[in-house]
Amino acid sequence: MIGHIQGQLIHTEPPAHLIVDVRGIGYEIEVPTSVFFELPELRKDIHLIIHHLVREDASILYGFRSFSQRQLFRTLLKVNGIGAKSALAVLSTMSSAEFSRVINDQDISAITQVPGIGKKTAQRLMIEMKDKVNFSELSDVTKGAQPARLGVQGEAVSALQSLGFKPQDARQIVNKIYKENKDLAVEEIIRMSLKQQGGQ
Repeated sequence: MIGHIQGQLIHTEPPAHLIVDVRGIGYEIEVPTSVFFELPELRKDIHLIIHHLVREDASILYGFRSFSQRQLFRTLLKVNGIGAKSALAVLSTMSSAEFSRVINDQDISAITQVPGIGKKTAQRLMIEMKDKVNFSELSDVTKGAQPARLGVQGEAVSALQSLGFKPQDARQIVNKIYKENKDLAVEEIIRMSLKQQGGQ
């Protein structure tokens, strides 16, 4: 089983698919949207924690930025009615710590905001996860890992795409601006992105 992958990012397909080259072998990996929006530029190195799912008809790799993300994904898969797609949607919507709070508070409305999860599934998830989640571990996000919520960068990228930017271009320009100043609001990042694009 594959536990982690470190190599060169050579291809991306929004919103969740990428290929990482490791010594001449390209690994196709599915990731939460939150991880996708924080990818480095193509041909740059990347390290992902992997969940390797083996089925009769497929062998699928799921990539995460931290062990806590992978732990939450694996725990979600144990819930009746929650498949890999729904588990990825949860991790695309909230961080491990946020999910821990939602379960502790029995906040069903927050869970139903996740695409593909209705009220009945949310209620079942609340009941089953209450006994399965190690809340203290899920709250400890691995050092250096990014939160799972899309946040400022994700919102800015989505806005630029709606304005006609290609996904790769939008992500690269937003990441560059965000690295230089992480205190900027979404509107300021969009304005600076449009200004830079206009000057090229």
